[in-house]
Amino acid sequence: MKNNIIKIYIFTSFLFLLYSCGFNKTSSIDSVVDEIITNPELKGKKIILSYSKGVSHNHPLMACWVEDTNGNYLQTIYVAKSIASGIFMHGAKKDGKWIPGQVYRPAALPYWGHQRGSINEKSLYLPSFQSPLPDAVTAATPKGNFKISSPFDNKNNLRFVKILFEINQSWDWNNYWSNEKFPEDEHYKTSSQPAIIYAAIIDLENLTKNYDLLPIGHSHYSGKDGNVYTDLSTITTALSISKSIKVKIEP
Repeated sequence: MKNNIIKIYIFTSFLFLLYSCGFNKTSSIDSVVDEIITNPELKGKKIILSYSKGVSHNHPLMACWVEDTNGNYLQTIYVAKSIASGIFMHGAKKDGKWIPGQVYRPAALPYWGHQRGSINEKSLYLPSFQSPLPDAVTAATPKGNFKISSPFDNKNNLRFVKILFEINQSWDWNNYWSNEKFPEDEHYKTSSQPAIIYAAIIDLENLTKNYDLLPIGHSHYSGKDGNVYTDLSTITTALSISKSIKVKIEP
């Protein structure tokens, strides 16, 4: 009987140790925060954006930018390198293998693209290989949690501005945004559920407050316009790509 009790104790201890190691490993991974610095040449107060990944986060494309309270584009804080350069790591095939190549993805971040207002050689509201954005505003897509720090060039001496964040993840179909919904639309097929737009109006003079960016709508499913579609009733997993997006201002 005593030997059985000892065996049970040892087995239970082993399971606890195994669980603890696995838990700590997961917690350690989730606690890693990539730090991205953009626009280093600019002067002004820093916009600090903190992103916590959600349960559906899986290599999404993202952009963050600043507008005035009337909706006029002012400055890009960050945009995924693939969108900014027009080159995707799996953009072309050679000898049966994926290699970097030029790709046009107007459905990826269409609201940011239209607000920015620059048209490329294909008449799309996108940067491209021929007309890329500078490295100062780009970085590879973070795999998990991250923080972006960027000075804001407040040329107009504004006190209140709007921070926007757009996020899109390929292949995240659901019952409404299905693979068969727009069979003739090649751009829709790379977007699935449309990009989600988050926003908050912030006070550049308030250095103590943390602002939560909240969803205000989604973009056009294939990037054909720059409208915000406020009905989110058909959106499911796209709303859990991020867990939280917060912004604060630093001197």
